[in-house]
This record gives sequence, C-alpha cells and structure tokens, in this order.
Amino acid sequence: MTGPDNAGGATRIAAFFDVDNTIVRGASAYHIARGLHQRGYLRKRDILRFGWEQAKYTMFGESKEQIDDLRSEGLSIIKGWSAAEMNAVGEEVYDEVLALRIFPGTKAIIDEHLADGHEVWLVTATPVEVGRVIARRLGVTGALGTVAEQEGGYYTGRLVGDMLHREAKAAAVEKLAEERGLDLSRSYAYGDSMNDGPMLESVGNPCAINPDTRLRRHAAHAGWPVREFRKRRKSGRRGVVKASVTGTVWAVLAVFRGLRACGRSIWRTLLRRDA
Repeated sequence: MTGPDNAGGATRIAAFFDVDNTIVRGASAYHIARGLHQRGYLRKRDILRFGWEQAKYTMFGESKEQIDDLRSEGLSIIKGWSAAEMNAVGEEVYDEVLALRIFPGTKAIIDEHLADGHEVWLVTATPVEVGRVIARRLGVTGALGTVAEQEGGYYTGRLVGDMLHREAKAAAVEKLAEERGLDLSRSYAYGDSMNDGPMLESVGNPCAINPDTRLRRHAAHAGWPVREFRKRRKSGRRGVVKASVTGTVWAVLAVFRGLRACGRSIWRTLLRRDA
C-alpha cells in the first residue's frame, strides 16, 4: 500500500468497489465458508445456525436486529480460529472458485482506473481478510472490510469498530480519503444494492453495477449510469443468487443429505435384522 499524497490538498482520484455481485458473482464469504467446511473448519450445525439467520434476513428484510444477529452468529462461529489459517484458506478458495467468478466487465473497469493512475479500493462488509486476498490478486491498492478482533493470532469473537455496512461503508471511504488526500468529488464508486447507496452518494461519480431492483430504481431517479454484466434468465429474474438464499439452500441440503444418509443406515440395519 502506498503512502498518502497530501501535497496541495486532496488531489488524488480513487475508485471504490463493492465486492459481492459487483466484482464477484455471488457472495465471497459464502465461498470461503464452503472452503472452510470442506477443510473441516465448519461443522454442519454451524452452517445450519448461520443459514437460519440468513433465512430470517431473506424473509423479513433488513433491520438493525437482523444485521446484529448475522454479525453475532458469524463472530461466534469463528471465535478461536487462527487468522493465519483463515488467510491460507482464502488464498486457496480464490484459486479454486473466486478467480472463476470475477465479472470480466467489472475487471475491465478496474483495469481502466489503474491505467489512469487512480487508486482502487475494495469496500466490503465481508471480513477484511477476504477483501485483501481479492485485492491482492486483482492488483489493486487495497481493501476495507469488517475487522474481527484478534489476540495472539486468534479471533476473539468480537469486532473492531462496526460491521462495514451501509453508512459505515461511506464513513470508511471518507476517513480513507482524508488520510490519503483523495478528492471524493472526482472519485468513483461502484455497487450492486442500496446497501452501497451511502458509499455511492459520497463520491462525484457513482455507478450501479448489476443493480438489484431498489438500486436500479434509485439510479434511474438520480441519473446514475448502470452497467449490467450478468446473464439474465428468461424469466427476467437475477441469474446470481444472493448470499442469503444460497447459504440457506446449502445448509438445508447439507441437513437433508445427513438425514438421508442416516435413513439409509437405519434401513440397512433393519434389513440385516430381518435377514
């Protein structure tokens, strides 16, 4: 990460990108969670617990209570984990999954900003470790994300500051701009949902990428440009399943597979008894 350039005031230009469904198709944290599960770090009951919180988020919408519940579940699951191991898994999952899910259109925009000498920052509500892996692999300036507290290299189950969500994203961008001498009036921001709205409104050049219904409507009203890089289904519904839905389905399937395996075991036992 380069140092700040404050000579002459705020003169540098930056581009800020949300990650999930803006850069990466789907939810980066979900893919990391799958990687952790496959490597034995996550138990099925952890996935089910988090899946239930995700399901409530999907069914009842966003509220402070829902965000707090999701945050608490996520933090309780990673409590006691090694940050070094989390980073190692993130690198592996990037190679196995995330690299194949980068939207080429968004990658082209990122490359244009880099070619123009702009700083490029990823701004995500997912753990900052995940954001940093993606940022490093894309060759951008850096990443801002939700920070989980560590003691001795292990997660404590507490956050440092707020979850980087909605207004917290905008506040983080404004703080970074002050530290690095960035001119937000000439800078750019890209996001896919109204959760990115405060960040988009904090810059002079906002743009909606793969927007959900609310952001698409807001962008049309505000006169913001819209870029669409998804392949849409014939029904017109989004071809990309949001993290809440995908995570829930995965949890349900995991439980179903476990019950089905248990059922087969019981059935085989009964057959042996009858033989």
